[in-house]
Amino acid sequence: MMKKELIKAMHFHMFDLNVNVTTQTTEGQSLSVEMKTFYDKTLIRLAEAKLIHDQFGQKRNIPKNGGKTIEFRQFPALPKALTPLTEGVTPDGRKLNATSITATVSQYGDYVATSDMLQLTAIDNIAKETLTLIASQAGRTLDTITREVLCGGTNVRYVNSKTSRDNIASTDVLTVKDIKKAVRDLKTKNAETINGCYVALIHPDAVYDIWNDDEWIAASRYAGSEQLFKGEIGKIFGVRFVESTEAKIWSHEYTPSGGSKTVTPVYGTIVLGANAFGTTTVEGGGLETIVKQLGSGGTADPLNQRATVGWKAVKTAVRLVEEYMVRIEHSATLSSSAN
Repeated sequence: MMKKELIKAMHFHMFDLNVNVTTQTTEGQSLSVEMKTFYDKTLIRLAEAKLIHDQFGQKRNIPKNGGKTIEFRQFPALPKALTPLTEGVTPDGRKLNATSITATVSQYGDYVATSDMLQLTAIDNIAKETLTLIASQAGRTLDTITREVLCGGTNVRYVNSKTSRDNIASTDVLTVKDIKKAVRDLKTKNAETINGCYVALIHPDAVYDIWNDDEWIAASRYAGSEQLFKGEIGKIFGVRFVESTEAKIWSHEYTPSGGSKTVTPVYGTIVLGANAFGTTTVEGGGLETIVKQLGSGGTADPLNQRATVGWKAVKTAVRLVEEYMVRIEHSATLSSSAN
């Protein structure tokens, strides 16, 4: 089947007749290998657009027949060799001291059910819209799993010299000075850059504040800079800013001195270097589409009334080096709800 015909089959005949089936038995119909591959690739491509956090971690394939554990290895830096060599004497040398960090994968998924009557009477293209919706859901779900791991890091700065999240007021917004402090933290820990820069994962509400910072306005006028990452919006002081509405927001109650209690959203802007965390890939079985056509339910669906489209993923994320990421907690002038 040609690609053009394949797309047409996907869009208009996802569940009906024999355009996308290879066999038909008394228990129903099954997708061809060609269509299954097409669905999986489409789901992965659409879901990857949501994986803003995932793109900066070490990637590991899903373990095949190896249990539920993925292993990452960390190699500490070797000490300086300051002792002069003695002529004709071979020094003792060093042994690599690898540290193993393991993480347990979990399975996630969901599906959408459609009826024969919906497919017969709906004006919209049900197959196309369903695949788009589940891909968005899968991408946001997997991205949030990684985000929550990153936001649990122990290397944290609070703006305006605040000492905890509970002390952050609505006026404690993110500034370029806070970014420069985070860069200093990463550099002093010898954190490697990602394609030549550190990366800041930032919410659009925080972008609004930092764009209004005089230092950003003065420093961000760089010509000919190309965007390297999905969601990138700018670069200053060796940091590329990647914007996402999925960046972390907490909600807490704050009572100013002599004032009344208010609910203040607190944002987590994460500035990180290379090898700060690890995560699983979405290819190679990490994310797959499950399509059940009309007639595939057997005796559980005797009148061929139901079909489903779903996704299933195996996922984990783990922080590898706490010092290679800095979480800046702050408020925003224009704030959103906790997520």
